[in-house]
Amino acid sequence: MNPIFLTIILIPVIEIYLLIKIGSQIGAITTILLIFTTAFVGIYYAKYEGLNTLKAGFNQLRQNETPTYEMLSGAAIAFAAVLLIIPGFVTDLVGFFLIFPLSRKFIFSSFFKKFNHVNKKKNNFIDGEYEDIDDNDDRKI
Repeated sequence: MNPIFLTIILIPVIEIYLLIKIGSQIGAITTILLIFTTAFVGIYYAKYEGLNTLKAGFNQLRQNETPTYEMLSGAAIAFAAVLLIIPGFVTDLVGFFLIFPLSRKFIFSSFFKKFNHVNKKKNNFIDGEYEDIDDNDDRKI
């Protein structure tokens, strides 16, 4: 079965299960307040981290460097903000994990290691043929 399809099915099922279990332990009103609190705190922190990432990206551009990490961080922060808006505890946990810079660096370092390993296999030479052309030859460009 398609993993994306399974993810779309399993995430809401896990969220509903956790909402019922946690709601039965701490109460329905407390659970709803906890969901709203994590959403507001997460969105505020996502805004804060997004502005820091934007500032770091502009600093990279000022130094004539490509802000690759900052672009990926911005996308991760935006995805984390969406996860924090979705009600549930698993999505909130993943969202907070993506927002914090230390965990983002850990995720991206493992991601970059995977793709740097693939890039090292490439050969850094160009294969071609050449032919010497005399000065009086008509084929000379």
